[in-house]
Amino acid sequence: SHYSPTADAQAAIGRAGVVIEVMQDAGMITAEQAASVKPAKVKLAGDKAQDSVRYFTDWALPQLESLIDETEKPIDVWTTLDLGMQRAGTNAIKNGVPAGAQGALVTLDRDGAVRAMVGGTDYAKSNYNRAVTALRQPGSSWKLFVYLTAIEGGYRPEDKVEDKPVTIGGWTPKNSGGNFAGEITLRTAFSYSKNTVAAQLGEELGTSSISNMARRFGITTPISTGPAMVLGSSETRVIEMTRAFASVAARGRSVTPYAISKVTTIDGDVIYKHKPPKQVQLVEDYVAGAMTDLMQSAVAGGTGGAAQIGRPVAGKTGTTSSNKDGWFLGFSSGLTTGVWMGRDDARPVGNLQGGHAPARAWGNYMRIAVANRPVEHFATDVSFPERLEEDTAAEGEEEILVDENGMPIEGEPLPTVHSPDDAIEPEQVDDEFIDRALGRNRGQVDPGSVEDEPTPQ
Repeated sequence: SHYSPTADAQAAIGRAGVVIEVMQDAGMITAEQAASVKPAKVKLAGDKAQDSVRYFTDWALPQLESLIDETEKPIDVWTTLDLGMQRAGTNAIKNGVPAGAQGALVTLDRDGAVRAMVGGTDYAKSNYNRAVTALRQPGSSWKLFVYLTAIEGGYRPEDKVEDKPVTIGGWTPKNSGGNFAGEITLRTAFSYSKNTVAAQLGEELGTSSISNMARRFGITTPISTGPAMVLGSSETRVIEMTRAFASVAARGRSVTPYAISKVTTIDGDVIYKHKPPKQVQLVEDYVAGAMTDLMQSAVAGGTGGAAQIGRPVAGKTGTTSSNKDGWFLGFSSGLTTGVWMGRDDARPVGNLQGGHAPARAWGNYMRIAVANRPVEHFATDVSFPERLEEDTAAEGEEEILVDENGMPIEGEPLPTVHSPDDAIEPEQVDDEFIDRALGRNRGQVDPGSVEDEPTPQ
């Protein structure tokens, strides 16, 4: 890329002269042939307005420094980029963004391979890579972490929640359209991106728990723990949000993006080969399955309807205040793609909503990206763990006393209560009871224990 005529024409001419000399020295061409070549007189083709592959190579090639040792031999670098997907992504962003806005797109395969990366509408005009560098508010796409936390905390898609006016710490969230639906299911709240429900979940679950969930799924940027964080007020990157959605698609297992699959010398010797990092189970299968179920509903009949592509899709829209940012992130047939649109100066963009231009661009791109892949149905038929309604022993089981390390203490077990009809009043847990349970006489002290003030006799 340093010697590209579009980057430095004089460097390209100079390098061409070096190559010709080496070809002559190697006996590949004669001195007469070398002398007949005049690199400075070569007419360059007009620069194409779109060269979006450079967004990817600008990001990928610097990674070589940490992957291989310096070598004098020429090398071949094999990357994960799929040129067909890159071309489709470029067209989707270039033709899909509102006037005056920018856009970005990232696609990850199921193993984390980056198949497409578009950092803007025109690399020749701006080489700023909005896919991996720009920090933007994710809006309601951040609700991925809110609902992951809720499901892990015991919520189920069909549980009832209430869409109603709420005020938390002086903050009063509003729904798009300003209306309230009353009692609805968690599925409906997610599908229609109800802000008031997300706010209530944040208050109940704790915003620090939601922040920890985002960290678990690969978000590295600073995260506010104020009540408004549930609506995506903390800035993040497109590639990190895409990675988080890809990890849900992987049934809750971590996905790590990578760009270089192998490096060989010009002789064919392999000096680097990508080794997949060990996957970490970020959430249980049932949590990821239920989350996928909610996201599938959001596309099938909710805010993400414009992203339908004729095969199973799971995803989430995102829109920030005053329409400054629009997002759609989702997955289908093993590919996870994130799309962002907005202005670099963060000014409002008329009618920019995640369910409009970003979702349409996502759909237009993904129809092409998955065309040669088999249709895959999501693993959403999951078994939830039994809810602990009461902290009582199962029938026929005996409750025992345990010490501070969880080890059983020999002594008299507590009576098991089977039903209200045969309930037995539990024995009073006083000093005498504890002495008998521990098998010690009054006045003795366990070895190694610290004695408190004497108990009055």
